[in-house]
Amino acid sequence: MRIIKKKNIIISSSETKDFLADAFYPEARAKLPLVVFVHGYKGYKDWGAWNIMAEKFGEAGFFFVKFNFSHNGTTIDDPHNFADLEAFGNNNYSKELSDLEVVIDFFIKDPHVDDKKVFLIGHSRGGGISIIKAFEDERINGLITLASVDTLERFPKNEQLKQWKEIGVYHVLNGRTKQEMPYYYQFYEDFEKNRLRLDVGRAAEMVMAHFLIIHGSNDESVNIKCAEHLHVLNPDSELFIIENANHTFGAEEPWKEARLPEHLDRLTEKCIDFIKEKIY
Repeated sequence: MRIIKKKNIIISSSETKDFLADAFYPEARAKLPLVVFVHGYKGYKDWGAWNIMAEKFGEAGFFFVKFNFSHNGTTIDDPHNFADLEAFGNNNYSKELSDLEVVIDFFIKDPHVDDKKVFLIGHSRGGGISIIKAFEDERINGLITLASVDTLERFPKNEQLKQWKEIGVYHVLNGRTKQEMPYYYQFYEDFEKNRLRLDVGRAAEMVMAHFLIIHGSNDESVNIKCAEHLHVLNPDSELFIIENANHTFGAEEPWKEARLPEHLDRLTEKCIDFIKEKIY
């Protein structure tokens, strides 16, 4: 089966700015389920083994899309590095939800896509964004979270919050790239302004889409209790724990192997089985 790979498609947004997306899908006459992958904090569409994962979804018969959030720090010309730290600092959750809306609107019209079969897969912070979007958008039939947060309220507190407001920016060291990543206070202001909309727990409790929660038992970044909490909020969801898996399910940047790491491969198989079970 030949997999068509369309890389670095420019997506235009009137609310944020242009960003890039990829589409992986098999040559087929029948229309295909749309699966949109949402990357997480300090992530991007080509990080680690995401391209290999995308191919596997394509081979399974899906129209698989991954994209860079417009303000994740990458650029149209340099999608593999955080070349625009000013954009990174001006990112917020409302912009990410807007970008996800634009991506769905763009690809759901593709002639290869079945617009009645739409799934979101969100990793880490992208899981929280995906939960909110799945609750808001009735076009979405299914939702899968990978190592997801159960709240987007992950900000400095007390004196640190006060200093952030006074100074207007704080920085976090990126352990991989050694860059000082800026966060402007507008991020927190946007959250406070849209607190009800950005309530992941409320969205998880009320979402009607088929819901699969996947987490690694050795996640060093997002505690497994977040997955358990999401499952308690939505008892109709399915909770799938991968023993000994870390936050990225064995992948790292750069990923030099031709195959998926064991835990990410198992995760991908589970996602494929779940989607097929719910839509066929």
